[in-house]
Amino acid sequence: MKRTGPTSIVTRKLVDELRRVSSIYGARVWRRVAEILEERPRRRMVVVNVSKINRYAKEGEIVVVPGKVLGAGVLEKKVTVAALSFSEQAIVKIKLAGGRAITLQQAANENPRGKNVRIIV
Repeated sequence: MKRTGPTSIVTRKLVDELRRVSSIYGARVWRRVAEILEERPRRRMVVVNVSKINRYAKEGEIVVVPGKVLGAGVLEKKVTVAALSFSEQAIVKIKLAGGRAITLQQAANENPRGKNVRIIV
């Protein structure tokens, strides 16, 4: 069985952009995020709850979730969360903790060198 990767044109363009940023700036983190996005079909997309982000992230970090962030749990740290998508409750909890919820594209544009980034899957 041949793997086809993501069929969504938006996701394919995002993967291409992350690979481009990775090669220009030498940031392996963006290449790894692109690989994770490419290897999983949408039905097996990474799903992370806010409680897991709270457990593993450090204050002030950029947390990258190559999938969807859900709102189960409590977030007590001020972090920037970049993901493919967010539930409404997750956005509310991230903002209440003083953090930001941004897209993966925005994260790569704001931090092309990939410094202070943690991938949570």
